[in-house]
Amino acid sequence: MKITDQPHSFTGKVGIVGAGIAGLSAAIRAAVAGAEVHVFEQNTYTGGKLTAFDQEGYRFDAGPSLFTLPHLVDELFKLAGRDPKQYFDYHVHDEVCRYFWQDGTRITMYPETKRNVEAVSNVFGKTEGNKIQSYFDKAREKYDLTAPFFLEGSLHRMKTFLTKDVLNVIAAIPSLGLFSTLNDYNESIFTEPKLVQLFNRYATYNGSSPYLTPGIMQMITHLEHGLGTYLPKGGMHEISQSLTRLAEDLGVKFHLGARVESVLAKGKQVTGLQVGEEQHSFDAVFINSDVKHAYAHLIPSTVKRPKKTLKQEPSSSALIFYWGVGASFEELDLHNIFFSNDYKREFDAIQNNREFWKDPTIYVNITSKLEPGDAPEGKENWFVMINVPADSGQNWSEIIPKARQEIFSKLSEHLGRDISKIIENESVLDPLLIEKKTSSVSGALYGTSSNDRMAAFLRHPNKKTDCKGLYFCGGSAHPGGGVPLCLLSGKIATQWWLDDVR
Repeated sequence: MKITDQPHSFTGKVGIVGAGIAGLSAAIRAAVAGAEVHVFEQNTYTGGKLTAFDQEGYRFDAGPSLFTLPHLVDELFKLAGRDPKQYFDYHVHDEVCRYFWQDGTRITMYPETKRNVEAVSNVFGKTEGNKIQSYFDKAREKYDLTAPFFLEGSLHRMKTFLTKDVLNVIAAIPSLGLFSTLNDYNESIFTEPKLVQLFNRYATYNGSSPYLTPGIMQMITHLEHGLGTYLPKGGMHEISQSLTRLAEDLGVKFHLGARVESVLAKGKQVTGLQVGEEQHSFDAVFINSDVKHAYAHLIPSTVKRPKKTLKQEPSSSALIFYWGVGASFEELDLHNIFFSNDYKREFDAIQNNREFWKDPTIYVNITSKLEPGDAPEGKENWFVMINVPADSGQNWSEIIPKARQEIFSKLSEHLGRDISKIIENESVLDPLLIEKKTSSVSGALYGTSSNDRMAAFLRHPNKKTDCKGLYFCGGSAHPGGGVPLCLLSGKIATQWWLDDVR
């Protein structure tokens, strides 16, 4: 039985720790199933990493900036019997990203293979352009074949593997790229190093290195180039806020500024949550918090620790500058990437905590390109990000000004204008602040990296099988980080709970 078929007959109480995207997804699904749902969030707002702020006339999304698979958001409204458009709407964008290299090479990629073949042929020659169709076909094939199992189902439940379709996945294992790196795979396809670099960047979508993560991660390109890129009207923040409104309409109780001290358990049965000085009884508890943080601070010591999972390498983090820019640039779009000269050296520096701020790849997101109200007329709101390692004691107060200067220099060279002279205001987000605001250990954006072909299987399962009533959702649990996967994480965890209830 699918969750959409589940009768609204469950009358128990569910507690959710954390109001991130996965927690909101789980709250809505549990409420639709008939549960009394309480969400406890240590911050005074919902959304987790998906937040926003205003800065002297400029609006910024503070967290994730890429929106794909909008149907996963719409699905929650439909599940609740609501018209999604009454709560949430989005722009369908006709570009994926604009790419810049320091030798002056530029290319724009699209969510349409025919246009990409033409673009690559014009910039890098027809020989390379002719490879694009088969590359995207292969990405789609990998995605369609594996998504129902690796993304939409639990890897920790036998029923996931008891279908005829699993045989197709097993038969395809030699061609999925599990035994080579993403870089190796891309180098086997393209002779142009810039195209290898362009498609290597998709490893960063789960905080990994293209020189370590397996080639199956090629399928991530299908999300953008095959399924399209979008921007919510009102900004990315509207994803979390629209889901919060829906949850409230369904009767979900939000307790903001409420720090959960511990999960309460009796033997191997969850009994509730300790929130401040108060204890709350629940039939089931969902943890939408970093798994390492949960085991270190929330889960009783009597509950067995998943040692291999907790020892996994953290994903990369980010250093983000939010700049109010007193000018507009026609050559820039919603998503823009300025590549480093030596991608391998950059990832080695991140991996080994060396001078990662020297010649970084720079991502610039400008929502005012589609949402003019996000910046004053004739100006732009720049979300400027570089990949950095998770915090391990680095001196960020020294690193930040070095990174800022490196970014100023690089962007000024590309755009033919001294960027530092037109910055009207600034805020900064570093790994320390990410950890403080979201409890993501060391500021790791995606929990653990996928720098190993077994990483997907080592992510924390959506249920703690040796502790009845304890479920997990969010970026550090299966299937991983990012808005779409967190929505799916909440769905998988809730479905497991419903199966247990039955």
